[in-house]
Amino acid sequence: MISIQDDVAGGGSHFGRPALAQAVQQRGAVAAWHDALSHDPASAAADVEDGFAVGVRDADGRVFLAADRFGMRTMCYRVVDGELRFSTRADALADAGAPLELQALYDYLYFHAIPSPRTVFAGVHRLPPGHYAVFEQGRLTVAPYWVPEFRADPGRSFADWRDEFRLLLRAAVQRQLGDGKAACFLSGGTDSSTVAGMIREVTGQAPSTYSIGFEAEGYDEMHYARIASRRFETEHHEYYVTPEDLVQGIPAAAASFDQPFGNSSVLPTFCCARV
Repeated sequence: MISIQDDVAGGGSHFGRPALAQAVQQRGAVAAWHDALSHDPASAAADVEDGFAVGVRDADGRVFLAADRFGMRTMCYRVVDGELRFSTRADALADAGAPLELQALYDYLYFHAIPSPRTVFAGVHRLPPGHYAVFEQGRLTVAPYWVPEFRADPGRSFADWRDEFRLLLRAAVQRQLGDGKAACFLSGGTDSSTVAGMIREVTGQAPSTYSIGFEAEGYDEMHYARIASRRFETEHHEYYVTPEDLVQGIPAAAASFDQPFGNSSVLPTFCCARV
């Protein structure tokens, strides 16, 4: 028997669903992970595309955890009475009145976030990006399955690198598209404008784009978003955030996180998602 965390595993390649080569599409996620883990856990995780988090407990009690290379999806764990418990949320593993990790509180005040492997709860850990964990016979092993390498290659021209980058970017955007109408946030900056333009190029159709504005001089970027929207002929939607929106959004946004997170951009992002 193998069990996979329902909210983090499935048969596709996006929204955190692992694509283990072609095995997931052919045989399903459970069978694919079972076969892969019987050989080499590190290789199994390295063969997954896109954002994912997975937790597997087999009939012998061995537990395997893994998270994607950039921490888009997260997996947390805690050892209790010789057993490894795991969840996608840190707060789900904390008992009522659980003590807080003092170093994590310092990290939060310093970074406005709590970097892995710590969480705000003492004894609850978050798997770092690009890592896997194996818990077997009371022993926990945490190790990277992928380490980035940066190597200079002076033998290639700028044009070669440019063309390869565009191909990779196009493939990444295409891989994330579902069956419905494509849409994205659009701030007018390099990242979101590139995604909007690439969606238009890949689909041949106008994507829906959504932008948030601010009635404050020096903070409103709507002008740049409109430039990008006109350039790529998107179906553009705009909303200007009010102080009331932010006040009302704080409880909902805070409750969605499993521990303190202090980046204020989450509030306009929340408002944009609601639109």
